[in-house]
Amino acid sequence: MKRIKIAIVEDLEEVSEGLAEFIHLDKELLLMASYRTAEAATLEIPLLKPDIAIMDINLPGMSGIDCIRQVKKTSPSVQFMMFTVYENNEQVFEALKAGASGYLLKKTPPSEITSAIKELYNGGSPMSSTIARKLVTLFQYEHQQHNKEIALLTPREKEVLEQLAKGMLYKEIGDLLGISFNTVRQHIASIYQKLHVQNRTEAINKAYRSI
Repeated sequence: MKRIKIAIVEDLEEVSEGLAEFIHLDKELLLMASYRTAEAATLEIPLLKPDIAIMDINLPGMSGIDCIRQVKKTSPSVQFMMFTVYENNEQVFEALKAGASGYLLKKTPPSEITSAIKELYNGGSPMSSTIARKLVTLFQYEHQQHNKEIALLTPREKEVLEQLAKGMLYKEIGDLLGISFNTVRQHIASIYQKLHVQNRTEAINKAYRSI
């Protein structure tokens, strides 16, 4: 039976030893190494190549989030599961953007931790319920904001944006819609302002993305 190879990055000895004990009790898991600092983990994890690294955020020196960013550059196959007391939005989103695939709070029961490790290894993204709720709330908020911004566009602005998305030039759009070059520019400036974007690519991506 192939065992899931694990590394722990945690500066608190009692937490690290507790995780190690849970892992040793499960025959499907194999603890390869434990690190007290992100600097040590950044150097050794790419060489060790564990399947999963359990990562704290608040470490002495480099943060766990910065460690993920560094390791992911050279070892993208290593999966990271945050294991932390932090549940504020900024820390959660920064960790996930850095490359973490799971996010557990330290109050998670031991049985759920080992189950989460296996879920992550098998392609899931285990998260504590409060963290999952934050992500759902963010998704819903962004969806609502996106719809509000699109609703601000006039029918003519939507027509102009549609032609922009087809790659047409300003003059071509003007000729097609029967308006002047300057009027096209005015419409596009208004589109950029309403969508809070700076250029054609951003406008198209924001208007036609699927969320």
